[in-house]
Amino acid sequence: MGKESVGIIATQYYKPSDDLVLEGGERLENITIAYETYGKLNKEKSNAIMVCHALSGDAHAAGWHEGDSKPGWWDIIIGPGRCLDTDKYFIICSNVIGGCKGSTGPSSLNPKTGKPYGLDFPIITIKDMINAQKKLIDYLGIKQLFAVIGGSMGGMQILQWCISYPDMVRMAIPIATAAYSSPQQIAFNEVGRRAIISDPNWNHGEYYSLQFPDNGLALARMIAHITYLSNESMYQKFGRRLQDKDEYGFEFSTDFQVESYLHYQGNSFTKRFDANTYLYITKAIDYFDLTVDGSLADGLKNVKSKILVISIDSDWLYPPSQSKEILMALTANEVDVIYYELKSSYGHDAFLIEGGQLNYVIENFLSDILVRDVMSHMVAKISKNTSIEEAAKSMIRDKITHIPVVNMEDKLIGIVTAWDISKAVALKYDKLEDIMTKDVIMALPDDSIESSAQKMRKYNISSLPVVDDTGRVIGIITTDHISTLIAGSK
Repeated sequence: MGKESVGIIATQYYKPSDDLVLEGGERLENITIAYETYGKLNKEKSNAIMVCHALSGDAHAAGWHEGDSKPGWWDIIIGPGRCLDTDKYFIICSNVIGGCKGSTGPSSLNPKTGKPYGLDFPIITIKDMINAQKKLIDYLGIKQLFAVIGGSMGGMQILQWCISYPDMVRMAIPIATAAYSSPQQIAFNEVGRRAIISDPNWNHGEYYSLQFPDNGLALARMIAHITYLSNESMYQKFGRRLQDKDEYGFEFSTDFQVESYLHYQGNSFTKRFDANTYLYITKAIDYFDLTVDGSLADGLKNVKSKILVISIDSDWLYPPSQSKEILMALTANEVDVIYYELKSSYGHDAFLIEGGQLNYVIENFLSDILVRDVMSHMVAKISKNTSIEEAAKSMIRDKITHIPVVNMEDKLIGIVTAWDISKAVALKYDKLEDIMTKDVIMALPDDSIESSAQKMRKYNISSLPVVDDTGRVIGIITTDHISTLIAGSK
């Protein structure tokens, strides 16, 4: 299948009915969460992938908005035929709480005053961002996410998802990120905040009806943007070339191309971002720390997801050493984790640029799916002494067509289908043992989903009980669990 765009996309908005209780103890009322989705949610709602954005990102991760000159910020990996294949997966991306692109943030109207929050907006954390996203996922009716993925601050959100809601995340891909902010990272953020606060137009955050602090915000962006690049990429892109002149000006004007580039980045940023939001989000990044009593292994001890950690060899903002620290902590906890280091001269920004490498490694990771990755752990079970009427009621109540029959030790001894129940009624059978299938086709948790799909096709069945090495039933896998995930690869 060719790699195509998801087309024209419109941002959606969700307003939870309850308050968002923040980590700092305050409450946010009447919040709005801006989000976009790409692809279709399957019947089992088991193919959803949450994409989390970086500091200056938003919900528009892929496709095009009407009138836009460029697609969403991660269009290189989201769409038909790409690693986040919208023919297979249902992709969700929301603007973080505290943001300025549709979700409630300091530029939003405070319901108590009818004016923008400004500095009345409470301090938020990465954990608060995830708790808001959890409300959105609940609203969409998704019990478990097939995967979560994001880079930079988005990667921090991915790690927080795995800790805050370990049972909700099957697979996780944190990219170019860290488990806590280092002193150097905090220092860069503080310089950016000082640039904004020092702007005379900032006015203690109450600038919305006045002149915006564009100079301060532009300077903050210029400082940050330097950290997103590598020395090698700056040499390749600019060298020491002059801007629109043949010799030095011998004055404090713009001489070099790299200076002009940074001015452009800073000025363009002020047209799409809010200065107060920059303050709040960088503070959330500074507060991020997953260690417990100085131990990252203890902080990550409850992680249950299968994880792919990706770093970038030329990234000096979030260097590979920080990703390797995450890897070691997860390995110490015997988490199923893989590490990959992108080779790139682009520095931190490579996670937004290196589409070829990202598509390859992420697609391989997501395609290496076992039964345990997609099976349902909530499985109805009955004993052989269950009445046929009770079995029928269980099927109707749980909206299922197959029920494993187990003994006192939960070991599989048979299976009953809706067809068996119909036959029992027609032939007036009394005992479940008379109608259940004893020679059961089953799956093991480490089987590939492809092999399970082949069994279903071969025997014309739509469900397989999943058993452990002792024969105990631990889950069930259905055609709805896997059909979408394997259809796009054919």
